[in-house]
Amino acid sequence: MATLTAWKFGSPYGADDALATLEKLQSEALIQVQDAAVVSWEPGRSKPKTREMHSTKKAGALGGGFWGLLFGLIFFIPILGLAIGAATGALFGSLADVGISDSFINSVRQKVTPGTSALFLLSSDAVMDRVATEFKGTDAELISTNLSADQEATLREAFGHED
Repeated sequence: MATLTAWKFGSPYGADDALATLEKLQSEALIQVQDAAVVSWEPGRSKPKTREMHSTKKAGALGGGFWGLLFGLIFFIPILGLAIGAATGALFGSLADVGISDSFINSVRQKVTPGTSALFLLSSDAVMDRVATEFKGTDAELISTNLSADQEATLREAFGHED
């Protein structure tokens, strides 16, 4: 079963450091990183920079459509105003079907602000005590949504990726 997590960091560069740590842990077979994306929001900027880490050849990669939709809902829809309210509601409903709730989106929106960064990660097979040890003492705050196998399959199907 895959887990979608969002890790918030207190600096614009913390997510990059965390990704490097996760890549090291993956090389030690302590976690399987299926896909990831980094959001960095420098102070004084009106919106964050996003960078997708997926490889379209890698098994489990969600693809840019997923990350674009998720980041649009979190960071850019509030800027656009109420003109697209009905469409936003439909998108929230579709994401809820695959385990990404309104509360997850709203929580990330409130916590990832100028001067912070976030790592969004789709992972599986984590050796939790070892992974937790690597992140102990960092300023990471974990916001998590666990996806069931059915929800993961629905998510992959919705974005055109199959195992």
